Amino acid sequence: MFVLENGNRIVIPRTEMTYPGHSLKLHQNAADPVKSPVDHVMADFEDACPYEFKGEKSRKVMVEALNTLDFGKKVVTIRPNNIHSPFFKGDMEAIVLGAPNRFHGIILPKTRGPEEIKTVAKLLDDLEKRAGWKYKIQIESLIETPHALINAYAIATASERMAGLIFGIADYAANLGIREIVENQNQNFHYSKQAVVVAAKAAGLHAVDNVYLRLWRKEDSPERVAELQRGLREKNEGAANLGMDGTWVIHPQQAPICNACFTPSQDQVDEARRVIKLYHEKGGGSMADPKTGEMIDEATIKIGLMDLAKGAQAGMVGAEELGEWSQKSKAITGYDILELMRRTA
Repeated sequence: MFVLENGNRIVIPRTEMTYPGHSLKLHQNAADPVKSPVDHVMADFEDACPYEFKGEKSRKVMVEALNTLDFGKKVVTIRPNNIHSPFFKGDMEAIVLGAPNRFHGIILPKTRGPEEIKTVAKLLDDLEKRAGWKYKIQIESLIETPHALINAYAIATASERMAGLIFGIADYAANLGIREIVENQNQNFHYSKQAVVVAAKAAGLHAVDNVYLRLWRKEDSPERVAELQRGLREKNEGAANLGMDGTWVIHPQQAPICNACFTPSQDQVDEARRVIKLYHEKGGGSMADPKTGEMIDEATIKIGLMDLAKGAQAGMVGAEELGEWSQKSKAITGYDILELMRRTA
């Protein structure tokens, strides 16, 4: 999770929008709260940046955008070229020295193991000191190679700067020799996606799912648009059921559906609140829910607590209420699942 505003605000992103970092117009669109209703933006020096803009051209635009635009409450991150690229160090120096205290994180692509995270963290230590940063830049790592997947937990715990892991399906599939990455991806990549989730959650980080590569166009028929929107929704509902906290998006058109997929509905929040309240009123233990007939106990109550925590992120549940219920659970079990999974500040 991203810890912001001196620890007073946390963000577990539902939507992370990636866009080419060499275009000032795209930065402006990303900053706009209406045009881009996402939790997190990621300006890209790497795959989305054309060869002719690599280096000083894209860096100049990036620094200008970071210093002049208001991104509001969005988490702002940058993806430099990967650590093995000749552009990497220049990318890092340009943004950290050129835009101090103007963004929140680095997304490291093509990560292979924890030593790369440690190298980046050490570089950030030096650059932040030189530029006078008032807070630490956090790191999200892309898990997009077999090496990274095997090393996912070690990557997640390599630095206190780590905020999250992101599953990068395209490069990962290329490494495995897989061509189809859209249809049935939650089944075909089930192990890989949930391995990322498990590693992230074991380290107290958020887990973000890969992009959905199909977009709808103005000239598409209503039937085609509905088909693509259905595919987007099914992919992200499935990812949420695997434990992903959010997803990458490649166009603002995807944001409303994706935000909804990773946000509990008002009915779900109300139901979680009802069951938790019932459980404590009845004194805990194992019991049948008189409304549904389902058995509930302390373990199932924790599912409700996590729903309330997601609702709190979306502004549907107050921090005081969430804290009260979590403390009741801690009084019984000896630990607070929200603290353990870093769902609270």
